[in-house]
Amino acid sequence: MKEESLQAYLAREVGDATLEDLIDRIASACWKISNLVRGAALSGNLGTTAEVNPQGEAQKPLDLLADTVFSQSCRDSSALAALISEEIETVTWLREGTAGRYVVSYDPLDGSSNLDVDLSVGSVFAISRIAPAGVGTALVPGRDLVCSGYALYGPSTIFVLTFGNRVDGFSLSNDGDSFVLSHPNMSIPVETQEFAINVSRLRFWDETVRTYIADCIEGAEGVRGKPFNMRWTASMVADVHRILVRGGIFLYPKDSENAAEGGKLRLLYEANPMAMIVEAAGGLATDGQRPLLDIVPQSPHQRTAVVLGSRSEVERLAKAYAS
Repeated sequence: MKEESLQAYLAREVGDATLEDLIDRIASACWKISNLVRGAALSGNLGTTAEVNPQGEAQKPLDLLADTVFSQSCRDSSALAALISEEIETVTWLREGTAGRYVVSYDPLDGSSNLDVDLSVGSVFAISRIAPAGVGTALVPGRDLVCSGYALYGPSTIFVLTFGNRVDGFSLSNDGDSFVLSHPNMSIPVETQEFAINVSRLRFWDETVRTYIADCIEGAEGVRGKPFNMRWTASMVADVHRILVRGGIFLYPKDSENAAEGGKLRLLYEANPMAMIVEAAGGLATDGQRPLLDIVPQSPHQRTAVVLGSRSEVERLAKAYAS
């Protein structure tokens, strides 16, 4: 079977030359960021800067470099109206009105705390259409996304994409200059025996999450009647990719420490793109009680709780909250 390039796939699936070009620009940015990540130690780009992002988090040199690469790669697209980046406080408007149709929301380097210890990191993005003329907003619910995806920079570089009907993954070729379809029609198993959560925050969890995790840890001897393994990489991209490949549930709940902010993860460029991918692959994505894609965003950096993954486990936790 002949390998299909990302460009050939887009030409077959999209049918809109300007959108194809925008996605290809994002893929090109991910290819460049992959090279930056692999060469970070030799180029002196590890460690932390004195700068902080709009959420007050210390920025890594590669956070800033990746944001520049992403922005510069996308901004020349004639279809792009605006950019929403984790690293920039406000929406960056490039073309308003009919001059630009799409908004790209993105986290240029997810899990950058992993860089110094040589673990997986990634990039996440979502593409939406701007609101109708006169409304003038780049903030739209996840249900209105055109497409979303991520790149995982691990042992290989993988670019995962969905338009809402299915999920396909593309691996960076050995010669390093093209993405090739390698993971067609990715699907999340309904059942799972793996969970991903930051257990160091146990003291802040509500009773529902505390009980759910305790039941998993009790394994075959507990009420679940089967063993569970815990996985946590401190990179949402890596955790979600694992769930896409072999199932699992990912939790970053609202807790007593982050409740005032609405949770930890950002809705527009972390939760929503991953929710679109997970739902298209047959899983569920909620804030614990309602679908993430139904939340109407109020600000570029709005936070939310996130529970996503294999359908059976997400439903189980939702029922626990409901009761």
